[in-house]
Amino acid sequence: MEQGPPIQSYFKVTIPKEWAGMTVEQLLKERWNFPRKFLHLYRMSGRLSLNGKSGRFSDRLQENDELTLPIYAEPSAKIVPSEGEVSILYEDEHVLVANKKANMLIHPDGKTVEGTLSNILAGYLAEKGDSRYIQAVHRLDKDTTGAVLFAKHPLAKALLDRQLASGKIKRTYYAIVHGRLKNSRGTIAEKIGRDRHHPSKRRVSRTGRDAVTCYEVIGYDAGRDLSLVSCRLQTGRTHQIRVHFSYIGHPLAGDVLYGGKPVFPRQALHAKFLTFVHPFSGETIEVEAPYVDDPPIFRWKGMEQNGTTAE
Repeated sequence: MEQGPPIQSYFKVTIPKEWAGMTVEQLLKERWNFPRKFLHLYRMSGRLSLNGKSGRFSDRLQENDELTLPIYAEPSAKIVPSEGEVSILYEDEHVLVANKKANMLIHPDGKTVEGTLSNILAGYLAEKGDSRYIQAVHRLDKDTTGAVLFAKHPLAKALLDRQLASGKIKRTYYAIVHGRLKNSRGTIAEKIGRDRHHPSKRRVSRTGRDAVTCYEVIGYDAGRDLSLVSCRLQTGRTHQIRVHFSYIGHPLAGDVLYGGKPVFPRQALHAKFLTFVHPFSGETIEVEAPYVDDPPIFRWKGMEQNGTTAE
């Protein structure tokens, strides 16, 4: 039998009543939707166990059975640990959600190899004696704050990647934009492509990729002529919210790259809510990320007087 890569840890699950009658193969393939490479690895390694004994794909599960699966390591994906404060919003043995600060990269980019959110999380895990494997499932811009979902082992990463691709991971952003929007809610469906005149900028382009942003106005500050909007993404293009609101004439406050005025030290964009389906339990996990700016960006006098504060 193939032994497979090194084992990072073991995952034990007690079979609930609704899974009784399924084979091990059906659980892994149909319920958990394991990718083919992991199905092959588990089938050939012989390292599955059922109730303390060697298990097979054809074994039929009963209520309260204990299935144990090895979680394989991936040394090449390890991140060098860094010291730093981090706010953890949700964590278990498979996934982690962190609240990212501004002026911080999600992961090393070749130029920056330490001090990113991934590095700091690797340090956080190392202090607990946990594996240093940590991989972001999605991204936020350097100066965008809020909830970021991470996988703590390669299998969880593969399963969450599938959720992201199928639109099952839901993200809601809060943004402060210039001006008062004509409609209290709407959808911006404009394709986004690269700006050939600027290496990091994006623009609305007929030859770009489909991009859809749904928004709802939460409040308006007449004194500063700023609107607070909630945004839901149906796609995940680079700079999508920033590009779309700039295109309709309401750039994000602080976003000088896309026409915003420097009223804040960064673009006023925060990943406020994150919802995903746990890759193994099937439970819907909902996380809210508190604001992290000091001084605050998403709270100001005019909005509070109107009774529509973002807090």
